[in-house]
Amino acid sequence: MKVLVTGGAGFIGSHVVDKLLQENCQVVIMDNLSTGLEANINSAATFINMDIRSNEVLALFIAEQFDSVIHLAAQTMVNKSLENPDYDCDVNISGTVNILEACRKTNVKRVVFSSTAATYGNVTDLPVLENSFTNPTSFYGLSKLTCENYLSLYYKVYGLSYVVLRYANVYGERQGDGGEGGVVSIFTRKIHQEEPVQIFGDGNQTRDFIYVGDIANANYQALVSTHANNIYNISTQTETTVNTLIEYMGKVAGKPVKKVYGEIREGDIYKSSLSNAAAQKNLDWKPSMPLLEGLNKTYNSLI
Repeated sequence: MKVLVTGGAGFIGSHVVDKLLQENCQVVIMDNLSTGLEANINSAATFINMDIRSNEVLALFIAEQFDSVIHLAAQTMVNKSLENPDYDCDVNISGTVNILEACRKTNVKRVVFSSTAATYGNVTDLPVLENSFTNPTSFYGLSKLTCENYLSLYYKVYGLSYVVLRYANVYGERQGDGGEGGVVSIFTRKIHQEEPVQIFGDGNQTRDFIYVGDIANANYQALVSTHANNIYNISTQTETTVNTLIEYMGKVAGKPVKKVYGEIREGDIYKSSLSNAAAQKNLDWKPSMPLLEGLNKTYNSLI
């Protein structure tokens, strides 16, 4: 199977590439290296330095004839989407449509799309189900939700098979400070340097932290599953408060953690936990990495 991974030099994308290569896929990476790193690129994959908005995308698809696409390239910062909604829209929506157009014109069999818990917004009934009401509180969440709707319509109009994966808060090796799980990377650096960690709010806000290796496995399962044209939460279905996360990271680091509490950030969700029952049933997938063990691997890889 020949698979294009957009954003394959990024944090999550590079782990997805590694998994695909382990499964003997032929992998091509498309990344403009705006946030991805050359150091993350697996040498067994072919690397193309290209923006997903480029007018050269179609020519690449025609030349390479991909079987499937895993689309991870995106603007992933909630705060950046609020500061620059036009940029968020350009990358996430226009860039995605550019990829989808190339897919339909070259008979790509399936697109696996990386979405987010941010599509739901503040939901009171936890864990959140895939059919829960979507009410994004940021343009990032809105742009991802819009792309989901494009995928659904591309399937209905053109028959392009898709799987949407709504990630909880991803953490792990190679993580930068950006994205929804970037707090782990930020806390790691602060704790290692014995600087105080900044907490937005009272620290009792919760997140569903999922290890990047589990995310990579979910992407492969979505690629080969017979249960396509659906949305799946990819999560641990567990709420962890930011205060608890800091406590765990202090244990991993073996040192006390200084904390500074501040104002809640605009657009942030207060509580989050996603149901993963559908993914377990239809994708034959489940998370396997315990949080404390995953944090230990992450901390020691980043310091």
